[in-house]
Amino acid sequence: MALPTIRQLEYFVSAARVGTFAGAAAENHIAQPSLSEQISVLERTLEVALFTRTSRRLLLTDAGKQLLPRAERVLADMREFAEWSRRVRSIEEGTVSFGTFNSAHLYLLTELIREFHRQYPGVRIEVVGLNSSEVADRVRNGELEAGLVQLPIDDRELEVTPSVFRDQVVYVSRNPDHTRNPVDIASLGDRPLILSEARWSHDDPLRVSLTEIAQRDGVVIRPIVEVEFHTHSLELAAEGVGDTLVSYHVGKNLMESRGLTWAPLDPPIVEHYAFVTRRNGAISPATAQFMRLAHRILQTIATDAPFS
Repeated sequence: MALPTIRQLEYFVSAARVGTFAGAAAENHIAQPSLSEQISVLERTLEVALFTRTSRRLLLTDAGKQLLPRAERVLADMREFAEWSRRVRSIEEGTVSFGTFNSAHLYLLTELIREFHRQYPGVRIEVVGLNSSEVADRVRNGELEAGLVQLPIDDRELEVTPSVFRDQVVYVSRNPDHTRNPVDIASLGDRPLILSEARWSHDDPLRVSLTEIAQRDGVVIRPIVEVEFHTHSLELAAEGVGDTLVSYHVGKNLMESRGLTWAPLDPPIVEHYAFVTRRNGAISPATAQFMRLAHRILQTIATDAPFS
């Protein structure tokens, strides 16, 4: 059985309210024969007569009286749906669905979420802090719309933007003598080293880079402590347990507040970050705007780096 169209229901409700086909046609800015034909099609579709046609006014049949409140509810729902769609497209409401590495809150997420909420208070924000490889997996699986990750990652089924942000790994110590000069890979093999990302040691880009450089130079790196979070490794370094490695922007505030010193690595390890989305996947306007704002803030943060 065919279903009535929204237009047919609009014409029916209009004719029932106005009482004539001529008045309903004028109200809908169409020719009367066209409106009359659409109502006739509606009656044939439903297999009932909706109006008793008299010389003066249209009278609703019993079936027409039963249909009228139902048709009005359908049209009201459609108007509400159209308004919802307009609000979502204009980012008045909706949900940001975004993932990023778990240390992003140390220099990016607070300002980003605060500013986005100020601009779009009706939008719900869901930001999940994960390891970059897990962010990529969840975007690939459709659990998240987009994410900010450290490269390289497994980019199967993903769209990866060009690098939107760069950071650099620095060597951090409570002992100023350890940071007077750039620290080479041989020194890393001799120093009491604390490394973070213990759970992701085989996938963490820093660990992978260190391993490649160490193997190339015949150096073995054996950390004395492995922990999960960058902040924990910095706290331990501040207590003199050992030295650590951290992305400059991740550690900047804590290094300054705890009197830690730092030096670049030799050769430097530069970290590249990019947005990822699902290939051919849809991104809501809210998430797209969240990414644009994140990019602007990252560009501002990048200007504060003490290295090029």
